[in-house]
Amino acid sequence: MNQDTIQELLSGVQQGTCSVEQALQQLRHLPGQQIKDACIDHHRNLRTGTPEVVYGASKSSEQIIDIARTFLQQQSLFLATRVDADKAHLVMTELPELSYHSQAKMLTCNQQQPDPVHVQGTIAILCAGTSDIPVAEEARITAESLGNPVASHYDVGVAGLHRLFNKHELITSASAIIVVAGMEGALPSVVSGLCSCPVVGVPTSVGYGTSFGGITALLGMLNSCAPGLGVVNIDNGFGAACLASSINRKR
Repeated sequence: MNQDTIQELLSGVQQGTCSVEQALQQLRHLPGQQIKDACIDHHRNLRTGTPEVVYGASKSSEQIIDIARTFLQQQSLFLATRVDADKAHLVMTELPELSYHSQAKMLTCNQQQPDPVHVQGTIAILCAGTSDIPVAEEARITAESLGNPVASHYDVGVAGLHRLFNKHELITSASAIIVVAGMEGALPSVVSGLCSCPVVGVPTSVGYGTSFGGITALLGMLNSCAPGLGVVNIDNGFGAACLASSINRKR
């Protein structure tokens, strides 16, 4: 349940199309709903603009199913990250209405639609190499699920910089840009020097020995001389999308 649905519910009470008892029935689990292994924060979307999202890597399929059902009962957006294919299959056996995005390793349902009243423009997602696509896809699915128009272009790293210049119109028109890169992590610095919007750098764990599992890319982005560049944690496409979505939301 988000701000729009609660406003519709209260308007219904005001206009007499919904009784107080019916409204209370729909609001009975707000702000928090205690289930077996979790307490679902239904008010998070109202407070922050971003709903609670399930980190699936360390949860069992049964726990994800129980949590997902509480979101679906409220007709709320449901997102679960880092869910492998075997676990996703078990979850979707019980909840076939969910969608599984194999590259992003995410389960979703009730994706929000872009709303020009609340959204400023397009979030662009660029990634340096094909090996970075899973992290970029986590960012794309998250940003789209949160109701943002998204344009993504992959394999535009600095080893072939001419590929990036072909995207100049997108880079200069986006309201926020997520740039995903491993190896030396140079791409976000280049993009930040080409645009005036905020850029969110996402270092990935892709690279050879001295990439140190993404630490080299992370330090490279943190030491960028390009202004307007913020950096999230290694492989954190989800966090980058939440930040870009917050930037893209009209205040």
